[in-house]
Amino acid sequence: MHAERRVGRCPGGSDVSDFVCGLVLAAGGSKRLGQPKQLLAFGSAGTLLEHVLGVARACPEFDQRLCVLGGGGPDVRGTVDLSGFDVVLNEAFGEGCSSSIAAALSAIDERAEVLVLMLGDQPGVTPDAVAALLAGRGDASLAACGYDDGRGHPLAFARGVFGELAGLHGDKGVWRLLDQRASEVVDVRVAGTVPPDVDTWEDYDALLAQAETAGGAAR
Repeated sequence: MHAERRVGRCPGGSDVSDFVCGLVLAAGGSKRLGQPKQLLAFGSAGTLLEHVLGVARACPEFDQRLCVLGGGGPDVRGTVDLSGFDVVLNEAFGEGCSSSIAAALSAIDERAEVLVLMLGDQPGVTPDAVAALLAGRGDASLAACGYDDGRGHPLAFARGVFGELAGLHGDKGVWRLLDQRASEVVDVRVAGTVPPDVDTWEDYDALLAQAETAGGAAR
């Protein structure tokens, strides 16, 4: 059994002087889709990835913005507006999300005290969720969003954890780290359910249906 997790907003919130790096992982090979999911049509932004990058741009807490590309890299670079982001290429993207985090660490500004992790195929994350996460983490080494139905992205990591992030492996490495250090994780309350990500056409259709129901993005 895991140790009890701390949940909620810490007194005082985050130190406003913290230098924060926002990292968008968008290097997936999209094997189950058969085409780059980063370029799937989504709402007024144009593509799935462009929507997520727009969310990151709308986060004033971010002092640096990074985006990791890999699968479909040339097509993504030629299609998606990456302005405002330092782009990192992950040649080992087939080894999972952990390899993208490791690739990005060398590009993080040396002043960064906090890293916020976002997924390029999860457009339901909002700037408000990022703000709540950073305000609620206090001085915790690890923090996650505590949605109505469980823990989800975005995730926040203090600089003291960067070395461990570099040693992760596979798609679930970051979740294993959260489990291993369960007593140190702060889950910050965020209203709503965990935003879905896209791995299959069924996921994509469900995402579009959800967006249309909410009166938002359409195919």
